[in-house]
Amino acid sequence: MTQEIGFAGQLYPEQMQEVAARGFKSVINNRPDFEEGPQQPTAAQVQEAAEALGLVYIHQPVISGQITQDNVEQFAAHINSLPKPVLAFCRTGNRCNNLFQLAKQMDLLDD
Repeated sequence: MTQEIGFAGQLYPEQMQEVAARGFKSVINNRPDFEEGPQQPTAAQVQEAAEALGLVYIHQPVISGQITQDNVEQFAAHINSLPKPVLAFCRTGNRCNNLFQLAKQMDLLDD
């Protein structure tokens, strides 16, 4: 976590108000829809709530335990181009952190 990016576990549409109140400008959802079954909110539901509050929303589903170089490159491109700060979320936050750390190791992030 830096001043530019934070990581979180599953976020719900009703939590987008708090995300905006904490000063985040963008949200990246790294969870595939229904990864945890029907109780998980869909990307479209979270997107609608986020955009209603003026947040920029990106859905970049990444399969847990199967991060690819393309996943890392896409994540880095989002981090480099989105309004900051960015909050990335997945089931626990670990997948997002792994994407970020791999992007740093590959020197894909702007300083």
